[in-house]
Formats: sequence, structure tokens, C-alpha cells
Amino acid sequence: MASSNKKLEVSFDDQIPNKWCVSLGEETFKRFFSSLSSNPTVYKVFGDGSLFSPMLFGKFFDPCDAFPLWEFESDVLLSHLRSFNQITVDWRHTDEGYVLKAEIPGSGKNNIQVHVDKGKVMEICGQWKHQRDSKTNDWKCSHWWENGYVRRLEIPEDADWKNVVAFIHNDIFLEIQIPKIQKVTFN
Repeated sequence: MASSNKKLEVSFDDQIPNKWCVSLGEETFKRFFSSLSSNPTVYKVFGDGSLFSPMLFGKFFDPCDAFPLWEFESDVLLSHLRSFNQITVDWRHTDEGYVLKAEIPGSGKNNIQVHVDKGKVMEICGQWKHQRDSKTNDWKCSHWWENGYVRRLEIPEDADWKNVVAFIHNDIFLEIQIPKIQKVTFN
């Protein structure tokens, strides 16, 4: 089986303000998830271990809020999921930069998008359910979780955010690379 790698376009000027303007509260999420948890796509999008799960970090955290991911070690933050082999996301940082790898939910062709907002926040989003009514194309400002997914992450201060690159591997795995700003040393 041949593998395919596709470079994704990273947008640096999000032209749709307040895209994810409706906050996802914990009780709303629990009702939504329990009503559709038998749907395998919903479980893959929002279930244990998914990058887009509001429960990824051990307690409820609205995916619309920017999370300081890079301040934590993945082994520590995700230890509760690793012990059950339920993890589909990982990240690390090196002297050269930051890397995020995650399985992308949904089936078929992914329409994942990566945006960097003012060099401060990286937004990873996509649509898991295709809309039938073309008149309601502004799903992002209603109950977005019924059609899409998002995870917003704070970008570290030493990141060279203008050079973020993203790849999708085999239409399943997302990899985002964020280089660090190169420090100039004088001899």
C-alpha cells in the first residue's frame, strides 16, 4: 500500500471573524455526545483521545478556547489515555521547533484547515458532517459541533509562526511543524 503525503495550505489571515463564536459548554457537550455516541464518526471526532475532544486533557476544556499545549509534556498530560491505548494525538518540542501529530476524524476526503491568527493562536478545524441544506452554510456560528470540529492552540512565543507547515498523511494523519525562531549568535 502506497502512502500519500499532501502539504496543506496554512492560512495566516483569518478573514472570518468569530468563526467559532458559540461556546461549547460541558453540559451541552454531554447531551450532544450521549445522544449521538453510537454514531462511529461522532465518537471518532469527539471521543477519548481525539485532538478535538473537549475531554482530551482530563477535564472539560472548550475546543474554541486556545490551549497552551506546548507548556505540557504529552506523556504527562495524556497519561490517563495512554494507559488504555486510546490516544490519537501526540506533540513534542525540540531545539529546532514544535511538532503536533494527530489522527483526523471523519471518513473519506478530509477538509482540514489550519489557520494562524495574529501569530498568537493556531486553529485546526474541519467538517465532519456534510450539510444537506445549502441555505444554512454558516454552521460555524450556530451549534458548530453538530457539523464540524475545532481545536485552538496557543503558539509559543519563540515560534516562527510565519513558517508553520502542515501535512496530511494518507488522508488520516495530520502533522504540523512549527519552527522556532533562530537565535542569532555573534562570535
